[in-house]
Amino acid sequence: MRYYIGVDLGTSAMKLLLVNQNHEVVNSVTKAYDVSYPHPGWSEQNPEDWWNAFLAGIKELTANIQTEDVDGLAVAGQMHGLVVLDDKDAVIRPTILWNDGRTDKETAYLNDVIGKQTLSERTANIAFAGFTAPKILWMKNNEPENYEKIAKIMLPKDYINYRLTGVHACDYADASGMLLLDVKNKCWSKAMLDICGITEAQMPKLFESYQSVGKVLPEVATELGLRNDVTVAAGTGDNAAAAIGTATIGNGKCNISLGTSGTIFISAEKFGVDENNALHSFCHADGGYHLMGCILSAASCNKWFCDEVLQTEDYAGEQKDITDTMLGNNEVFFLPYLMGERSPINDTDATGVFIGLRPNTTRKDMLLAVLEGVSFAVRDNIEVAKKLGIEIAQSTVCGGGAKSKLWMKILCNILNIELQIPQFEEGPGYGGALLAMCACGVGETPKDLVDCKIKETIKPDAELVNRYQKKYKKFQMLYPNLKELYKEIKENDYE
Repeated sequence: MRYYIGVDLGTSAMKLLLVNQNHEVVNSVTKAYDVSYPHPGWSEQNPEDWWNAFLAGIKELTANIQTEDVDGLAVAGQMHGLVVLDDKDAVIRPTILWNDGRTDKETAYLNDVIGKQTLSERTANIAFAGFTAPKILWMKNNEPENYEKIAKIMLPKDYINYRLTGVHACDYADASGMLLLDVKNKCWSKAMLDICGITEAQMPKLFESYQSVGKVLPEVATELGLRNDVTVAAGTGDNAAAAIGTATIGNGKCNISLGTSGTIFISAEKFGVDENNALHSFCHADGGYHLMGCILSAASCNKWFCDEVLQTEDYAGEQKDITDTMLGNNEVFFLPYLMGERSPINDTDATGVFIGLRPNTTRKDMLLAVLEGVSFAVRDNIEVAKKLGIEIAQSTVCGGGAKSKLWMKILCNILNIELQIPQFEEGPGYGGALLAMCACGVGETPKDLVDCKIKETIKPDAELVNRYQKKYKKFQMLYPNLKELYKEIKENDYE
């Protein structure tokens, strides 16, 4: 039996899957690590924590098989994070993560001075605070000594690949979210590199996500107990990997991920751009392209409310008494902007808000508002797709939020589309394993391998759809009326 490893380098934990040649998940391991929040709106991690989690995770994952039967692996990972190494290959500073909001000045400079139209022409996207290029400019403006030390720039999953193979590599799909890639032509944009004051020599070599970047280094193979010739695929960003894992390939296929963040991933065979750039235009791990909307806080909103406010980790227990009659009839609204928001509003000043609280408001009402608020934010992105003429009648859903039947019922009726829950909930890890297979020569592209078994299909209920349509119209009014207040609060906080 041949085995392939798919790794999901997440924000709160690394999830590793062992998949056999028959596409069956044989084992899974999760290794948690910390996130640092050194200032309000900042979010950082130590890459060494990822590497240590990877080493421990691989050993545990393969403990009960013959490790010589492992042929390949691929890492999927959180996108946009800035990993910088010096000329001795040492990490210069903690990684600035995808949900870090410190780059509002740099983002404004790129969008307003360089210009959104210019950025879109060069990269197919405009600047968002979480993207990598604004982080590089932030280092240049705020940490010039560290900036001058930069010899190599990479994304989180690329750091693991670098430690594994010694190769400085990145795939087109993950690179699309750096605001440094000419997405249409699949090459680094010299003009964007110049703006950031960096050279192509500091950037990774580009690959398709399913291509091999090299073999595991002998000393690493020995430590892990693997063969020296284990193939390492380029891998990709977590959302593109989840799309592979859920068979989101071809024109108009959709996958929704409810992890720490929430994403709406719409695959396409040809390059296309949302003229307002509310949705990102990226390369896809299958060799094609996709449009993607991203909300910065999704399942993390539920985790925050239960852990910090309700002081409980019994997420299912908190949801069990929420009845169907409550759905769409809840007076309470929640804006899920705990880390600011990306798609479609692109506002780092936005924060989470409860509206509609009364003396008789219960914890159930507030928890329901959290689940509804995240779902409404997902719909905001679906509405943008509709304006582009993209009709979505069905979507797969993966991530931690997909485990909640209540949440899936809410999301289904807010979006008024059919939702399919895959048999394998770990979309990015499973997609990574398929990319590893491809890099080992099992299929020419991921299209030859995609295999998503559906365990449950959820269909909209006309009455709930009607209730939620009315509530969504009210939800749409909240952010526009708070936008200026957000700015005022931010100015007062930092003066």
